[in-house]
This record gives sequence, structure tokens and C-alpha cells, in this order.
Amino acid sequence: MQRRSILKGALLAGAVALAPWLGAGMVTPQAQAAELTKVTFVQEWPVADGFWIPWILGKEKGFYAAEGIDLNIVAPPTVADTMKFLGTGRADLAFTTVMDIIFAKEQGAPVTAIGRYGQGNNWGIVSRQGEKFTVAELKGKTIGIYNDAWTKAQLALMLKSANLTLKDITMVAAADDTVPLLLQKRVDAITGITNAEGTGVVTTGKQKPEFLPAVEHGVPNTPIFMLAGNERWLKANPEKAKAFMRATEKSIAYAIAHPDEGTATFTKLYSKAYDPAFIKQQWADTITLLGNPGPEQLKLSDAAWNDLLNAVKAEGIVKETLPANQYYTNDFLPQGN
Repeated sequence: MQRRSILKGALLAGAVALAPWLGAGMVTPQAQAAELTKVTFVQEWPVADGFWIPWILGKEKGFYAAEGIDLNIVAPPTVADTMKFLGTGRADLAFTTVMDIIFAKEQGAPVTAIGRYGQGNNWGIVSRQGEKFTVAELKGKTIGIYNDAWTKAQLALMLKSANLTLKDITMVAAADDTVPLLLQKRVDAITGITNAEGTGVVTTGKQKPEFLPAVEHGVPNTPIFMLAGNERWLKANPEKAKAFMRATEKSIAYAIAHPDEGTATFTKLYSKAYDPAFIKQQWADTITLLGNPGPEQLKLSDAAWNDLLNAVKAEGIVKETLPANQYYTNDFLPQGN
């Protein structure tokens, strides 16, 4: 099982995989009678993972078809292609990361966030069970990282809270998975998120990882994952975008309430993607981050975006940033903005 940097916008390469296309799901008689509109929804990674469970399950249950949507769930050929697909219109919508949106906007791509997937930033320092560190105790330690700009920036911000810098640690970069470095005791700790690297330590290492949250040590608490749309498509299809978000909100709520059904549906459709035990644990870990279904679950805010934009500019990750409201909109949420 291989994981990867969750903020891969700064990475230029990734594993290549065939794009899986989901088959037809359960459709209500009413939806069958209506003409469905194909909506292409590109994902954040070339291989299916547990983050996709809500829309995989929602398609199977007919939630998208009930809104008049034939949801075409597409994996990109490489990690660098999600924003390329969305920005060029090869995809109408995307499941992506907040940093990918920022990098894409810096290049002038016509993309915008239309909803969050998670309530905050669950990135931090993951270590072996019983080996919990404070930030100050990271001095002199070897840390497994992903070699992207935002990983290093978040790590630098954490270290700064204890008057340390990146020079005070030894970094070991992993191409796609830091978990083996930790389990093989080649590093003292790794960077990662609770529902990816943390999940991997549980399922592969058979132990409960220790976690040092970045948000408690100077890192913005901006959600990592986002739903995004091509701005031209959104402008031309506002009602269809709202329909997608209604179905997605319903799908997330249903998947949270029926975790076993969600993981079973994923395993049926993507049995070769990941170990079923990993997917089951990953979805359980993800549920805790999504918040309660309702009006605020997917809603974005200036405050969260401003915290992140100020940080990435201060750390030199981007030269200039736009006003927060040029990166996102709540106009397509079921409850409006």
C-alpha cells in the first residue's frame, strides 16, 4: 500500500494509472425516466482511496441520478493532472486539495472551490506508539517527509513555535509513502495526516500512532481537501452545480451513517486499489473529520482561507495571493451562501 503527499501541487511527478470509470449505479424510476446530464468529476489521485466513498456510494444509491446527473468519476493519469483536467474543461468538477487550487489560481487557471471536505487541517507529526514528541523534542531527530513546498512550510512553522528551524532536524524524503520509513525505524517520526499516514500505521504497523497536531503549533487550520469547479462550467451550469452539491451533501451524510455499506461498495468497485482493512480504517478515520451533516458541513469561509493565504505568502510558496473570495464560493451549496 502506497501513500503520497496530500498537497501534491508542488510535485511534478506521480504514479501513472488507468483512469477507472464507475459503471451505472442504482437509479430511481423517476431518474430513469429523465434524461441525465453527464458531469465529469476528476479525483485527487490516480488510484482510488477511501476519501471517495461518499460519491461512490451516492452514485450507487442513485442520489446523483435523482438530481439528473450521470456522475462520471475519473482518476487522473498522474497527480499533476487533476487541476489540468479541471482548468482546461476536461473535467467539470474536481476533488482536490486547497494548495492545488492556490497553485492553479497563481497560474491563472479558471478554477474555484465550491465546498470543503473536512472541518480543518489534520496534518502533523506522526510517530510510533509510545514515542510521542513535543515540538522542542524534535531537535536532532530524523523526520520522514514528502518533498513538496507546503510540507516543508508547515514543518517550518511548527518548529518556529519552539524557536527551531529546519536545520535543527534531519529530513528524509519519501517518494510516495513515509509510513514504511517509520515502521522500519529508519526515522524517528514522519509528517502526514491522521486519515492517511495515521491510518497506515494502524493497519500496517498494528499500533496506535502518536500524533502532534500542526494546528496547535502555528499552522493554519484550513481544511486540506476541497470540492472545486471549472469557473466556465459553473457559470454555464449553475443549477447543475447546485444539484451536484445537493447530491454530494446527501451522499456524505449517508456514507457517515452507513460506514460498512460505504466500504463494501468501495471494495466491490475498486478491489485492487487498497487493502480492504486500510479502506475500512481510513473511512472510519475520515468520518471523524467531516463534521456533522448540515448547513455548515461544506461551507467555506474568508477566515480559513486568509490564514492559509497569509502563511503561504509569508513562507514564499507563492509570490502573490488574491483576495480570499476569489478562491472560493458558497453559491452552490444547498443552503446558499
